[in-house]
Amino acid sequence: MPELPEVETVRRGLAPFMEGGLVRGLTLRRGDLRFPFPADFQKHVEGRNVLALSRRAKYLLINLEDDRTIIAHLGMSGSFRIEAECDETPGEFHHPRSKNHAHDHVIFDIERKDGPVRIIYNDPRRFGFMHLMATSALDAYPAFAGLGPEPTGNFLSADYLAARFQSRKQPLKSALLDQKVVAGLGNIYVCEALHRAHLLPTRVSSSIVKASGKPAKALELLTDDIRAVIAEAIEAGGSSLRDHIQADGSLGYFQHRFRVYDREGEPCMTPGCRGTVSRITQSGRSTFYCSDCQK
Repeated sequence: MPELPEVETVRRGLAPFMEGGLVRGLTLRRGDLRFPFPADFQKHVEGRNVLALSRRAKYLLINLEDDRTIIAHLGMSGSFRIEAECDETPGEFHHPRSKNHAHDHVIFDIERKDGPVRIIYNDPRRFGFMHLMATSALDAYPAFAGLGPEPTGNFLSADYLAARFQSRKQPLKSALLDQKVVAGLGNIYVCEALHRAHLLPTRVSSSIVKASGKPAKALELLTDDIRAVIAEAIEAGGSSLRDHIQADGSLGYFQHRFRVYDREGEPCMTPGCRGTVSRITQSGRSTFYCSDCQK
């Protein structure tokens, strides 16, 4: 499933082509994806200007005029393809995994001053979905209720995590995957951040908080590593595992920087470490780590 960097990459790819444009037409080629489309979805979207594209955790938000926002989730295999005639088109926007027109389910026809743009949502497995809400009521959307701070924002700090970890007996990985602690962190990037911080994913969360409630040095390093991993993944266009591709059809490349994820049995990449990457299962998910340099 696409994680925060992948969704942010999609947002950045779509924004130049959607923001400021008018939704001249919305075509729904079926009545549902994972869930049925909202009632009168086409009626409420057509004829509206796109004010901005934003993101909350792993959700893409298409903010429209008249206090409306489309909440889109890519599911397991969803992707957007751009077909444009304007000068901003960076090249060919097709990739084999998104080119099968049988899986083109939603089409936005955008009118822009520099030419028409067609934004196509393709989803072979149809685990994605689109909802519509009043922009002013987004905080009431069930998936957003109680979400923690974004790892890209200023609210994530070692002091904040110390307050959340102080009395937790959960393993570190489980605590970081809790969306009420940090919004948008997923399996891949938690594994990578914990490896950089040299912390075992099974280590008790409260063990990196001082008795005073202040963050230990290990927690300060972990906070910095979470930010760094997410920033690098966004810069690299995300990780092209299975079905993820960018809006322009190209692949993300952060998977080539993985230090532990999906590298079971391979040498640890920490300088001077002679360990190998191990894999365990935590809460039904694969966890990759080095038992030699992660403590």
